[in-house]
Amino acid sequence: MKLRSDHPLRLAQLRQDTRPAEERRLAPMMKALKAIHTATSPESMDPEDLERQRKGQEVLGRLAAPMAGMSWEPFDLSGMKAAWVRPSRGHDRRHAILYCHGGGYTSGNLGYSRPIASKLANVTGYEVLAFEYRLAPEHPYPAAVEDAVKAWDHLMYLGYGARDVILAGDSAGGNLALVLTHRLKAMGRRLPASLILMSPWTDMTASGKSYQERAALDPSLTKEYIQAVTAAYAKGQDLTSPYLSPLFGDFTGFPPVLIQAGTNEILLSDSVRLRDRLVASGIPCRLEVWKDMWHVFQMFPIKKANEAMESIGRFLLEQF
Repeated sequence: MKLRSDHPLRLAQLRQDTRPAEERRLAPMMKALKAIHTATSPESMDPEDLERQRKGQEVLGRLAAPMAGMSWEPFDLSGMKAAWVRPSRGHDRRHAILYCHGGGYTSGNLGYSRPIASKLANVTGYEVLAFEYRLAPEHPYPAAVEDAVKAWDHLMYLGYGARDVILAGDSAGGNLALVLTHRLKAMGRRLPASLILMSPWTDMTASGKSYQERAALDPSLTKEYIQAVTAAYAKGQDLTSPYLSPLFGDFTGFPPVLIQAGTNEILLSDSVRLRDRLVASGIPCRLEVWKDMWHVFQMFPIKKANEAMESIGRFLLEQF
């Protein structure tokens, strides 16, 4: 029986059917996201909790990964898992993106890397190298940094020049991208062409105002989680070191930087203060703060994520 448009049952059906499509798509992903960031104390870093978080990230990567039109080519990089994401269409082989995944240095893998890595390849036409660095607490600082240097050296071995490579990262991967740049600079080596940072974690001392001001808005992260993963990765270290909190480093000579963050994340201060430090050092820097967006929203299948990725593509076009 066909119901009239003003029938109560029909109105109820319409209300249900017209829920935002993005909301329906996001539901399972947000559930997986919550499962990942469950740490509320240092005790949550025990093996069982870590295994649950790491599996959660693998699931989230599968749910969000937009691999259409991309090839995914895993390989062994001197004992470290890595993968190339290559656009299937004709693409620019002169440049490459080295992508550092997030996960608080305690979780994250190639599976979790697929959404952002494939989106970067799609909007730029560049090949993207993702790598699975060693994780804490089994492998604390400086293991991840050493693995990032290994990935960088691999690109140099393949014949890329430093200025042919864009360094990208989200969350802890944003931290790692900045730390790698500080490390390369300290070694007297050439720096990447530019940095793309999505919700970067720049201050392990958690001293920014947004840790308190945005706590009720953040759907995934808590200050307790940040403190837990910091203790797992950098226990006994000086958290003000630029190799842990790159915010406190010397940015003289850094390449241009694009930073993206959401208004609804506790790490917003990490991005704002980084922008301020870069600008004060005379480094070209663009900060985009996306309204009502959460931590690393770019990986999700929503309109604003697509717009943010397109902005990354435009930023890089300006650089080359």
